[in-house]
Amino acid sequence: MPTYDALREECCEANRLLPGTGLVDLTFGNVSVCDRDAGAFAIKPSGVDYDRLTPADMVVLDFEGQVLAGTLRPSSDTPTHRHLLQAFTGIRAVVHTHSRHAVAFAQAGRPIPCLGTTHGDYFHGPVPVTRPLTAKETGPDYEWETGKVIVEAFHDLNPLHVPAALVRGHGPFTWGASGRQAVEHARVLEIAAQMALATLALDPAAEPLPPHLLDRHFFRKHGPGAYYGQPA
Repeated sequence: MPTYDALREECCEANRLLPGTGLVDLTFGNVSVCDRDAGAFAIKPSGVDYDRLTPADMVVLDFEGQVLAGTLRPSSDTPTHRHLLQAFTGIRAVVHTHSRHAVAFAQAGRPIPCLGTTHGDYFHGPVPVTRPLTAKETGPDYEWETGKVIVEAFHDLNPLHVPAALVRGHGPFTWGASGRQAVEHARVLEIAAQMALATLALDPAAEPLPPHLLDRHFFRKHGPGAYYGQPA
């Protein structure tokens, strides 16, 4: 029977990164990491303090939601993670937090505008906010429906170019090619949200970053022509 050791190690490490980022209060956050070849993903157990987490605590499930390994109850957000991992096939990991500035935009029902190059280095345009969930969607399949409204918000967006979304009235989800990268995206999202709030407080009519400058900053870090940083 598979042990999923490497998957659980990566997932545990990413979850244990969260408290040091300042993105989470109490246990308000979780990370999942998938292994597509194995048809499985690991996720933080529900309500367990980060400093107590071990790789063996990570719950491993298949993409139908059946538990493959682990004795603890998985995060209550597991169906949302599962839906995103199924829909966005170019990603391996998902992070959900309640980071305060990003939540402020989610609660206001406003996307995070791309006002500067810090935002544009990671997100190729505004970070979208979902529509409100209906009463029916907040029923028994609430967490699965949460994933569906995120995917719906990306009908004309590339989730690899905008690796984040805000769920209306709830908070942010980010994703990436690894647990560590998805956490990095969650950190940058919160920084961008804080900068945007400060900018809009100074000038409510602040203009978005012009497309030519946005493209230069995003694509110098991403894509085949990227030249930021060192060669792999």
